[in-house]
Amino acid sequence: MENRSSLLTILDNTAKINALVLGDIMLDRFVYGNAGRISPEAPIPILNITHQSQMLGGAGNVGRNITSLGARAGLISVIGEDAEGVEIERIFSNQSAITPHLVKSVGRPTTVKTRFIADGQQLLRSDHEATHQLQPKTAGMVLKTFREAIETADILVLSDYAKGVLSDTVLRQVIASAREKNIPVIADPKSRDFSRYAGVTLLTPNRKEMIAASGMPCSTNREVELAARSVIEKTGISALLVTRSEAGMSLITATDAHHIGAEAQEVFDVSGAGDSVIAALSLALAAGASMLEAAQIANLAGGIAVSKAGTAAVTRADIKDALHNLELSGLESKITSLKDALDRVSNWRSRGLKVGFTNGCFDLVHPGHISLMSQARGECDRLIVGLNTDASIRRLKGEGRPITNENSRAIVLASLSDVDLVIPFAEDTPIKLIEEIKPDVLIKGADYTVETVVGADIVQAYGGRVHLASLKQGFSTTGTIERLLAAQKEA
Repeated sequence: MENRSSLLTILDNTAKINALVLGDIMLDRFVYGNAGRISPEAPIPILNITHQSQMLGGAGNVGRNITSLGARAGLISVIGEDAEGVEIERIFSNQSAITPHLVKSVGRPTTVKTRFIADGQQLLRSDHEATHQLQPKTAGMVLKTFREAIETADILVLSDYAKGVLSDTVLRQVIASAREKNIPVIADPKSRDFSRYAGVTLLTPNRKEMIAASGMPCSTNREVELAARSVIEKTGISALLVTRSEAGMSLITATDAHHIGAEAQEVFDVSGAGDSVIAALSLALAAGASMLEAAQIANLAGGIAVSKAGTAAVTRADIKDALHNLELSGLESKITSLKDALDRVSNWRSRGLKVGFTNGCFDLVHPGHISLMSQARGECDRLIVGLNTDASIRRLKGEGRPITNENSRAIVLASLSDVDLVIPFAEDTPIKLIEEIKPDVLIKGADYTVETVVGADIVQAYGGRVHLASLKQGFSTTGTIERLLAAQKEA
């Protein structure tokens, strides 16, 4: 990651942040055991319970992640007058970095999610909850508490789990109040009506929520951009960070789009990963990060969270370690053989990701090449670049070429964030790569026609498509070399 140093500085600065979380708190229970028998009463497994645990969930888990990242958090929510509410208060008594502001509601149960897990596999989840909006008296108490707590906050996080705390009235008033004080507002939505969150600094829907709100498909980068901009136009929300599971994240504004690939992690448990994402995102923004830098930090946090068991809490050390590992392994893992690439392509396809392919010599990489990669990545979820080897280029362009050797060219391409894999090939054309990989999209520059693109007929025959990227005028490797040689002669 090119801006690793900047991200490390931002992480250190999060220790100074005081975040205020408002939303639906819940008690997350985990019941563990083994299931070696089938019930004689019904065709279901019998869970032999070995142990149980419980922790803060929902808005509580957002607060827990904020403190595990080294910051302080205030938390406003509603609990019932029941045993589960008492348990949440007990847990808070041991969380010194979180200041709870809990409003009790008579007749409204504390939200409880219970997960039953056998041998590492979740069998069942049961929910005990109420989802209607708060009664006016309770909403008034929440707003009164908010007006006092916001005075010392650096950022406001709205954690909406559709359990009723973030009613229309509460949302409207807290967003307006934070904006008056120039306090950034980050919201994790559950309503399909995103206009309820008008005025927030950044909205963080997942792919399913984005589809529901926009009524548009969100499979590819381009589809996510179109859906997000449709929502931006209708609601006036200025920016969205769409979390897309295995496809990573997409940060979209009215004019810009950044697609951040998911960091490879073994997925152990997705419980609470979204809470880790919004906690890291919010702290980074409050610490002075740009939206893109904050999204990169949040992406790392999400990848770490799914590799942990239970409702996850990610630490600042976890993210620093991830940044260090990325620096060591990122470029090397991108440059690969066709055989190894096919294994990764198979994995991508099993997750529903669209694969793009482009190719070339890329001798003396220039802005035109960078533009091609950016456009190519916009047409797919994963981009593979076929790279002519030195011997192949000599046959095509003559002695004296390439100017830069194969290894150097591969490293430069692998360092581009839009490129996921680089495959050197020794043949004159990439036909073999195209036949084996079977890309969903084949991309070349607009100086070609579809008929002259090598492999276009193959890709179209199995239902793939060819995309001709627009050219950035004034850039040519051959032209640059000719100018250098002419200058050398004149000297």
